[in-house]
Amino acid sequence: MQIQSDPRPVRGPVRRGERALAPDLARGFMLLFIALANSAVAAFGTQPGVEQRPEGLERGFNLFVATLVDSRAFPVFAIMFGYGLVQLARRQQAAGAAPAGVRSVLLRRNAWLVAFGVAHGVLLNFGDFLGAYGLVGIVATLVLLPRGDRVHRIVLWIWGCSALSSVVTAVLLVLDAVRTPSGTAGVPTTQRESLVADDYFSATLARITEWPGHTSTVLGFITVVWLGIWAARRRLLEDPASHRVLLRGTAAVGLGGAVAGGLPLGLISSGLWHTSASTAELAAVLHATSGLLAGPGYVALFGLLTLVVPRRSLAAVAALGQRSLSGYLFQSIAWLVLLSPYALALGEIGSTALTTASIAVLVWSATVLGAWYLDRRSARGPAEDALRRLTYRL
Repeated sequence: MQIQSDPRPVRGPVRRGERALAPDLARGFMLLFIALANSAVAAFGTQPGVEQRPEGLERGFNLFVATLVDSRAFPVFAIMFGYGLVQLARRQQAAGAAPAGVRSVLLRRNAWLVAFGVAHGVLLNFGDFLGAYGLVGIVATLVLLPRGDRVHRIVLWIWGCSALSSVVTAVLLVLDAVRTPSGTAGVPTTQRESLVADDYFSATLARITEWPGHTSTVLGFITVVWLGIWAARRRLLEDPASHRVLLRGTAAVGLGGAVAGGLPLGLISSGLWHTSASTAELAAVLHATSGLLAGPGYVALFGLLTLVVPRRSLAAVAALGQRSLSGYLFQSIAWLVLLSPYALALGEIGSTALTTASIAVLVWSATVLGAWYLDRRSARGPAEDALRRLTYRL
């Protein structure tokens, strides 16, 4: 094969027949959990968005969200982002691109992601992740992708230390709970000015200051992206049948750890455990650190599902996964229109938690149907099409 010295890409984006099902399925389904989490933030005006005095069904819903949704969906996308970096580089290399050409494509794509993130974070949603993905992607392209297997094994040690820190936090939580066995503390939350503003202009001004701060707090998920790079180098999701044992173990440990770590805050948020402010703070820390374990846990679970569930029954959700950027941006538009206090404010009808959850499910279902419609016509999502044209200069 003749290798080009020209740094330009030698081929365009991924073709339909080259896609692995598991990554698309994971992205498509987990957009439902993103919808549940982000719609609640928009409705309550706090992060996380949670009903502090739940009643009836709200108790069970709060427990579900704390143990399986909040801080447990975004790590899936971070892993898939790292996985996608390797897949993109591999396609370019297989087509004969020089290392400079591969690097140029990746850097250009991630730079445009940062631009998308700035626009999204300022105009729609301060809790944007696209900008952080772009920044992490630039670092990963320059520092991580060129390294060999010995360097990439370091990330497994990092994750082991992270799991150990969750265990330490859990021990501290138990000791604090024993020392102060009761109290009236709720789930620790932070109010976001952009979500309680009286008009769109004021909300936009608030997002200009909120977005950089939020982005800086999530840059640390580079270790999650790195785990996705490690998994892609081993082709775990292209051939899940050959890695069945590893995927089973990862799903059990990852999801088991995430649920156990989220349970204390879940009990507080559901009103089943009344404790002190210090214990609630420790429960929030444990909830956040253990939530990272859900990333590999969910990814492994979706890899296993592709082995037992017929592909045709997963097609609609996978179609959304192929258009996850468009689905994600559509959600932010929906929360702005449906839930903002200066717009329709539908979350104020009835039970805020359950009404908002119903809206989230309906919005996600609409994106599934829209993606399935586009897939039937072999059309990309509008955001994906724009990003690919900018990346490949089509």
